[in-house]
Formats: sequence, structure tokens, C-alpha cells
Amino acid sequence: MPEAEANDAVQDVFVVVHAKLEQFEGRSSMTTWLFTICRTVARERRRHATRERNFVLDVAVEDELDLRADVSRAAEHNERLARLDVILSAFEVGQRNVFILFELEKLTGEEISVALSIPLGTVYSRLHLAKKAFRQALAREEARERFGAARVGGRA
Repeated sequence: MPEAEANDAVQDVFVVVHAKLEQFEGRSSMTTWLFTICRTVARERRRHATRERNFVLDVAVEDELDLRADVSRAAEHNERLARLDVILSAFEVGQRNVFILFELEKLTGEEISVALSIPLGTVYSRLHLAKKAFRQALAREEARERFGAARVGGRA
């Protein structure tokens, strides 16, 4: 991420914190609350950047190349991200945060422990439960897809 975009993201976080600080109830640590805001701002900025990038691609490339394969790949990628978002939204907040930091952000257990101000054992416990829940949710999704494909194909 270019430095200017990172600065804008930090500014967005400060704006959200300023607007929501009175609503902070203390049910989690301040660092967990701030992390959740940072994660949300980053996700929204990625979504916005993807939409902008797709718009620019659509306009700039129309006359030059046939990008159907790339558009299809991008659509599949966006679909996978949406599925991931649905799966992760069902997780308990602590498990979701640890899972995202470990699996997506590639932080170590020790780094997560410091970032979330929780014991290292709690990090690994939450990570274990989150990975198990993720595998189960993914298996349900795949079974749903197979069942749907069998019904559409007339084999069910």
C-alpha cells in the first residue's frame, strides 16, 4: 500500500474512533476494539479499491483487449472473498480476530498475543477452535454446492 493510502487509512481509523468512542462499552480490551475498527476500515478500503480498479479496467481496456478470462477470474476471486466473509462473520469475535491475524495477516502467535493483549495459550486455543469451525463451514459449503449441482443436473 502506498504511504499516502496508508496515511488516509489511519485518518479513517481516527475518524471512526472519534465518532464511536462514546459507544465503547468496555466489553473487550481497547486494543481489540481498535483492531476491529482497523480491520473494518482496511476491508472497506480494499472493497472500494477493487470497485475502482474494476471500473478503471472496464473503461480503459474495453477497446484494447478481450479480458473475459481475467474478469471471470476476478469474479471467482470476489465470490471466494464473499464466501470467506460469510464464514468468518459466523465466528465468535475473539476466534475471528485470531484467525484473521494468523491466517490472512500472517502474524505469529506471539505477535497476536501482544496485539490483542491476550495470553499466548488463549491465542492458540482460539486459533484451534477457529480452524476447526472454518473446516466445518467449508465442508458444509462444499456439500451444499454438490447437492445443488446434483439437483440441477437432475441426478438427485
